[in-house]
Amino acid sequence: MASETTIPDAFRSTLFEAPLRRALDAALQPGERVLWQAQPDASAAMMMVRALWWIGVPWLALALVGLSRGWLGDWIGLPLLFGVALVLGPFVVLLHHLHTLYVVTDRRALILRAGLGRDGAVATDFGAMNQLEVLDIRGRRGHLSFASRASTASPDTDFTGRYGFRFLPDVAEARGALEAARAAAGPHGRR
Repeated sequence: MASETTIPDAFRSTLFEAPLRRALDAALQPGERVLWQAQPDASAAMMMVRALWWIGVPWLALALVGLSRGWLGDWIGLPLLFGVALVLGPFVVLLHHLHTLYVVTDRRALILRAGLGRDGAVATDFGAMNQLEVLDIRGRRGHLSFASRASTASPDTDFTGRYGFRFLPDVAEARGALEAARAAAGPHGRR
């Protein structure tokens, strides 16, 4: 199957391309065809949590001043660590989304992650999908939910339990591809 898998131009050539390509090849079932795929807009995801910088940078600066003046003595490590975590948080979100690939095949939707030590694929068959819901973020970007009542512990689930593709660069294109794939699968592939 590996020789048949082609990554379209929409798949950005990054350091993460090879692990994502391997994850895709491993997740595909015999005879399954990729109809659409894209990576989330990692910079948009990072910007959604940029408020952490507004808190983290002043916090870290104050902790560094406290370190230089000996204000907290042996307890300075905790404020420093907290400040560093706040400043690095948006970059962790960026990396998480750079290691993600969304795929629509002729049978199901896949969310693949590779390269962070937590490689894996989560598949949702067309029959398990609900009505598609779009949440616009800005411009063409948005979220495409296709299942509900999912665990909110999943990074691909919002706080209400809607599960799907997050931070899509072109949500309308993704919705069209998923609707077309579900229609082509016929009633046995849909609820």
